[in-house]
Amino acid sequence: MGAYGEVGATMHGHDNTSALAVGVQLPWAPSESLRSGPASLYWDLFVANWRAIQVEGHGNFAQVGAVATLRYRLGQGNSPWFGEAGFGGTLMDRPYHSVVRKFSTSFQFTEALAVGYSFGAGGMQELSLRIQHFSNANIKQPNPGETFARVRYAYRF
Repeated sequence: MGAYGEVGATMHGHDNTSALAVGVQLPWAPSESLRSGPASLYWDLFVANWRAIQVEGHGNFAQVGAVATLRYRLGQGNSPWFGEAGFGGTLMDRPYHSVVRKFSTSFQFTEALAVGYSFGAGGMQELSLRIQHFSNANIKQPNPGETFARVRYAYRF
C-alpha cells in the first residue's frame, strides 16, 4: 500500500493546464505470479484538481479516478527501476474546457505510462515521471483529449 502526491501540466506552451493530485496505491494480485515476480498490479485511486486558462480567466475542475496499473520491476524484480502502464476511468465535476480544449463529457477514460525509481530504506520511497492521457473514447463529440506530463512522489508502507 502507498500514498502519493503528484504535479503536472499539459504541453501546449503558454496556455498549459496544471494538475495536482493525491492518491493511494492498493495492491491487487489475482494470481500467484503477480504476488511474487517482477510484475505486479495495483489500484491507483486519486482525487485531482485541474487549473485551466480560460477566456474569462482561470477555471478549476475537480476530478476523481481509478486506474488499474501494471508495474514491472527490472532486474527480475530486484532493481530499483520500474515501468508502469495503467488504464481506468475518471469523473470530473463538470466538462473541462480551456482556451485550447473543450470536453463534451465529465466522464473520461485514462491511460498512463510511467518510469520510476525506488529509494530510501527498503525502497519505500518512489519518484516517477508519467505521461497520462484523458479522453472519452468518442462517446460524444467533441473529444479532443488532454495529455499531461506528471511527476509523482510516493511513499509505500
